[in-house]
Amino acid sequence: MSDSREPRTSRPAAGRRYRAPKCAVGEVAYLEVVTVNETGAFLDWGHPKDLLLPYGEQRFRPSVGKRVLVRIYEDQQGRPVASQKLDRFVADEARGLSAGDEVALVIAEQTDLGFKAVVEHRCWGLLYRDDVTRPLRRGQRLTGYVKRLRDDGRLDLSLLPPGEARLDVVGEAVLKALRESGGYLPLGDKSDAAEIKARLGVSKSAFKQAIGRLYKRRLITLSPTGIRLAPGGD
Repeated sequence: MSDSREPRTSRPAAGRRYRAPKCAVGEVAYLEVVTVNETGAFLDWGHPKDLLLPYGEQRFRPSVGKRVLVRIYEDQQGRPVASQKLDRFVADEARGLSAGDEVALVIAEQTDLGFKAVVEHRCWGLLYRDDVTRPLRRGQRLTGYVKRLRDDGRLDLSLLPPGEARLDVVGEAVLKALRESGGYLPLGDKSDAAEIKARLGVSKSAFKQAIGRLYKRRLITLSPTGIRLAPGGD
């Protein structure tokens, strides 16, 4: 519980400039520690007054210059404060979401299975390693999609939209890579899945479906050794 006394506040460091707020009450964010004193740690959240992370809401003692993943809430006096104890605010079970929904994600941590993420600032979800199409970092905000709502109410996530929209995204990635490589990529149906993922950040299955669509639209040509932009395909 937060101290009912008025805490000592941190003042902005000289020369630090503020623009639009980085985050708001009710959100999960990855914030930099700018001051530590007897009250707790103070975080830069984009507002003129820094955000208090009380000692009672810390999972470890952060130091100045480090970043911490916190949930912002209002204490009993209506003041915005931060907590590192996310499980108090972020539910295991998703409510009001279903497969295919577009959602806001905040990456929390890497696990043996993939990446644990906060979904819509209110529930947990999991991005499996095979569905991760690009490098991710703790605290990163990005758009994702509900891949599956499991029987236990938990969410499996994807960085690609479902259905035809997914193939459109992959197809655009293939065309972009072709343009950047001079119109040719040494990738095809026989290419290793790891090679395709390393080059394009997508699964082999999605790649094969996408190039099939691009070929039918006459945007690429296929050869035994790879794919090329068709004349006028750029």
